[in-house]
Amino acid sequence: MPMISVAMFPGRTPAQKSALVRELTDAFIRTCGGRPEGVQVTLVEIGADHWATGGVLHSER
Repeated sequence: MPMISVAMFPGRTPAQKSALVRELTDAFIRTCGGRPEGVQVTLVEIGADHWATGGVLHSER
């Protein structure tokens, strides 16, 4: 059973998250086959003070 994990900043609405999960599942089935009920998706929200790029926290940008 495949697992898709998405790390992102908080702030998306429940409707946006639902649409994202649906689109990711559909894309996986379309490209790799399988059944939607076999695709697991996790959404991990990480605050800007816990995420850095280029050595700088996003909360400091």
